Amino acid sequence: MLLKNASILYGKDLTFVSSTNLKISEQIFKKIKPNLRPSSNEDSIDCEGLLIIPGLINSHSHIGDSIGKDFALNSSVNAKIHPIIGAKQKILRESKPSHLSNFMKNTCISMLRKGITTFVDFREGGLDGILLLKKVLSNLPIRSIILGRLEYYQEQKQIRKNIPFPTSKKVELEILLKKCDGIGISGVNENSNALLKYYSKISKIRAIHSEETIQSSNLSQNTTKKTETQRALLLKPHFLVHMTYASQRDLHQVAKKTRGIVICPRANAALAEGIPNIEKMMKARCNIAIGTDNVMINSPDMFREMDYLWKVTMGMNRKRIEPKQILKMATVNAGKLLQKKIGVIETSKYADCVFIDKHALDLEPMHNPHASIVQRASESTIRAVMIGGKIVHGKI
Repeated sequence: MLLKNASILYGKDLTFVSSTNLKISEQIFKKIKPNLRPSSNEDSIDCEGLLIIPGLINSHSHIGDSIGKDFALNSSVNAKIHPIIGAKQKILRESKPSHLSNFMKNTCISMLRKGITTFVDFREGGLDGILLLKKVLSNLPIRSIILGRLEYYQEQKQIRKNIPFPTSKKVELEILLKKCDGIGISGVNENSNALLKYYSKISKIRAIHSEETIQSSNLSQNTTKKTETQRALLLKPHFLVHMTYASQRDLHQVAKKTRGIVICPRANAALAEGIPNIEKMMKARCNIAIGTDNVMINSPDMFREMDYLWKVTMGMNRKRIEPKQILKMATVNAGKLLQKKIGVIETSKYADCVFIDKHALDLEPMHNPHASIVQRASESTIRAVMIGGKIVHGKI
């Protein structure tokens, strides 16, 4: 396939190129330069008037709770989403698998229509939860990274005594890991140091929630005299999620020892738990990606996530932030965090991209492409979505 006369956001710096051609073959971008000509029997599509951006990456989600949208809206964080006592867990336990799968499918379709070509899911429900999501995804083109979880949580007494990982659970963990891309830990306050160190030996992706609320941060200190982040690093995580209350010292350690942080600003705000300080994170040289978190409390929309993060951060800090930095969090940075060939339009990367109509009512005239995408683009401005060189939504 040859895409002609397209505007693109090119490479790791999302450089705006007003017009070029892109040759796609075997799911990847083979060549990107002007004046390319189609080979015999190759489809050639004129993309005049379109801006092609990398496919958006939703780096943290819980789509299993799609069935519980806006449930327990005025409850506390623990009452909503605590991994043991939360309303979310009750919903997941008591809902029929067929109902859960139907709403998860709807969420995946919603993400595709909004330009999300890859999502990372912290999947609850043990092996059954993983298999249910994989069944849902079997007929959908969206890329997924499924981080499973054992439904095994320790109490504070066990954490203080540093109780190790039980032998009875080892086989269950081995089976679970064969069916998913890694492990997504609920947090340190349900796991002893010994348990976190055991999980650190897993060869697949390791990720963990940390410093999401001031209450969880204080609980870690009171239980172990260590910050959540200090204990989370015992997992040797590839990345951490939230870090809303992380100290500058902890952020520096995260920058040195992990691939980065996934922030979820709208979900944190919806839970009345503050906003992640991306200025502090950037000063510590953290690689920052963005996720939309629980569908129960937040819509899986990366355009809304970027717009909210950009404006609320400037409003709070009274300091300008380049919109390109926010757009990188949803594309380039996420690809780096996951170490996948996604999030960038350049040769040898997967041809995952979104075709934006530059003449859409909300975008034209487009004087600053990065700002236009971050604060003005939406599902209505998308002409088509491509994954692996195939149009999976809309048409060009």
